[in-house]
Amino acid sequence: MGQETEEVVQSVSDLPVQNPPGEEFSAADLTWAKYASSEHHRDDVALIPFDRMEAFIAGESNNPECPTRFHIERGRKREEDSLREYRSDEYLLYRMYWCSFGPENYGEGGTILPSRRYRLNTRNRAARPQSMRGCTCHFAVKRLYARPSLLLIIYHERRHINKSGFICHGPLDRNAIGPGARKVPYIGSEIQQQTMSLIYLGVPEENILQTHIEGIQRYCSSDARVDTHASQYVQKLGMIIKRSTHELDLDDQASIRMWVDRNRKSVFFYQDSTETDAFILGIQTEWQLQQMMRFGHQSLLASHSSFGVSKLKYPLHTLLVFDSRQHALPVAWIITRSVTKKDTLKWMTALTDRIHSIDSTWRIGGFIIDDPASELTPIREVFACPVLFSLWHIRRTWLKNVMKKCSNAEVQREIFIQLGKIIYSIWTEKNPMDSLEQLFQDFIDQTTFIKYFKSFWVPKLEMWIESIRNLPLASQESCGAIEGYHLKLKVKAYDDVQLDALQRVDWLVHKLTTELHSSYWINLFADESGSFPEMKADYIASTSWQRALQIPDDAVIFDDKEPLVAKVVSQKDTSEMRTVWNPGSEFSICDCSWSVQGNICKHVLKVNMICGMRRDFQPSLSFQSFQHVLLGLWQKPLDDSFSLDLLVAWVMQMQEKIQHLAELVTSDGIAQVAGKLPIQWTKRRERTRAAKCTSPVVLPHSNGRSQKDLTPKRSRKRKSLSSFPGGRPPPPAAAASRFTKDLKTVGVE
Repeated sequence: MGQETEEVVQSVSDLPVQNPPGEEFSAADLTWAKYASSEHHRDDVALIPFDRMEAFIAGESNNPECPTRFHIERGRKREEDSLREYRSDEYLLYRMYWCSFGPENYGEGGTILPSRRYRLNTRNRAARPQSMRGCTCHFAVKRLYARPSLLLIIYHERRHINKSGFICHGPLDRNAIGPGARKVPYIGSEIQQQTMSLIYLGVPEENILQTHIEGIQRYCSSDARVDTHASQYVQKLGMIIKRSTHELDLDDQASIRMWVDRNRKSVFFYQDSTETDAFILGIQTEWQLQQMMRFGHQSLLASHSSFGVSKLKYPLHTLLVFDSRQHALPVAWIITRSVTKKDTLKWMTALTDRIHSIDSTWRIGGFIIDDPASELTPIREVFACPVLFSLWHIRRTWLKNVMKKCSNAEVQREIFIQLGKIIYSIWTEKNPMDSLEQLFQDFIDQTTFIKYFKSFWVPKLEMWIESIRNLPLASQESCGAIEGYHLKLKVKAYDDVQLDALQRVDWLVHKLTTELHSSYWINLFADESGSFPEMKADYIASTSWQRALQIPDDAVIFDDKEPLVAKVVSQKDTSEMRTVWNPGSEFSICDCSWSVQGNICKHVLKVNMICGMRRDFQPSLSFQSFQHVLLGLWQKPLDDSFSLDLLVAWVMQMQEKIQHLAELVTSDGIAQVAGKLPIQWTKRRERTRAAKCTSPVVLPHSNGRSQKDLTPKRSRKRKSLSSFPGGRPPPPAAAASRFTKDLKTVGVE
């Protein structure tokens, strides 16, 4: 810790602003003062610029005596101008950071300390023992309400000790098991997860050991002793993973109960099966929680539902977010057969409550579903966002069965194109059922497919059409990302599996939390850190959309004589060409092996990208559904009233955002778009108040006594009725507040 002053500060205004040099700095680089108020009892505080917050957290995490990471234990946020009266330490943003080795203590009962894992507890079935050691080190940060450019750091407990007062992790921990424990290299959770992920992916042990040693060298120097301990650690961890089993008990239900008891931090909802209640198990690891908060805030959340309905004991429901490359990341798994409104509301509420306990301002921008049987009421009640519909499932199912039940290639193409016309006719004057009857008449000789379609799809086709008509459709990029997750999940779940294991829930849980979780963790880690270039390249090209972006525009060839056909030159062999029929449609079909298997291939997506910029092709289904929504608003009868003004404001704001987004996609960089944006001035009252806050009048006196806050306060005195023209009061404050909130929602100032 840095220097400390004995004088107790009564106001934040008396604290000097400190800005240590360097990319990172820690508490040792700051001078700390004692601060006392109604909320704080002689806490150590320091004042730094708000934009240096991440530098301070990084410096504290790299403490050589106790290397760790800090997670957000709780947080709050308030809007500007929301307080009429405020103290000097009021916040705009409040966060409490806690050492990742606490506050819970999972070390009781003989669990080995994560900082001393030179040997592993072989009696523990878990491949990764919990790292919680009850560390009480934590601090809070406040972005000041009166001075938003400054950050107040309040250190509640700066020592990495447990409740008993002993150091509980790091090289100085004396409670490590075995002689010479201080000499054992530190192994953090990130290094451990990286090693586990590489083992699950089947990487050779020599490569894993080299990567493991490189990670350890960030905390200590490398020598023969460190290499020996690292080799033993990798060998024993690999041995435990290979010997681990999903069966904690012969009875599947008892095995799941045991797993839930051992992994409470990874379970956000659990309901055992009874006569009245359905079985529900909601799984979300800490890493998944972080990614959901990171990529889900003000973005899209997608649902991959009903995986394994016919094969698994209980179907799997997955919630997905889209990372910076728009790849689908699983952030929660729900294992249940119940799709009722009551049960869906239970686990959705538990999931959002877990997030809001950390960040109360978190919310999503939209929710994508892929099943028309999904309950929409819980989604709108819990997430309070628009609901979109994805066509990836119906497109994939139709194409796979067309290829499977029809042998002639030309007939396959014609049937699939006709199926697409059924969906496209939803936004025309034609009746989709007329297109369906035309399909049955034209291909009456394809008895196998017609029998399948009538028995499986005709009874529920009306439900699908209603959902497609009433909900906005998701884009082809998001459909391709969801399909990419589906294919990866299918490979991991059904690869080298015995048939009896499919009927056990503990087997599915084991697959999800080990192999699949590790696969996505290492992929995202490789993409963001650049540690594994080959793995990063494979991850980037793991979706058809990203592979389509690698195809140059001049590789797509159109023939005016054949408007329903497009050619794509192969990038591996320029002498080969792929043919895409029905270009510009979501129901295009290609002759490549990937498309024949029922997938959305890169050639179809690339052709549709080019067709989207040409006027001689019909717009995509997602654009047509969006246009249908706008036309529905336009045709809604409205009188010349306030509602019309608000509607026009929303539409204009949405038009500007879509225009900027289109420019960003088609331009070479964000700098070109940002240069065209108009200068946005802040409110005059905020500029005036900022000038007053920085003027010498409000600085503390030289004698050490702080001056009162001279910021003008709003008068809370009620005006009399006679002070208003006509003797009528203004509109209620609640109505004005709701109007302002509605405008802020769409970004109208």
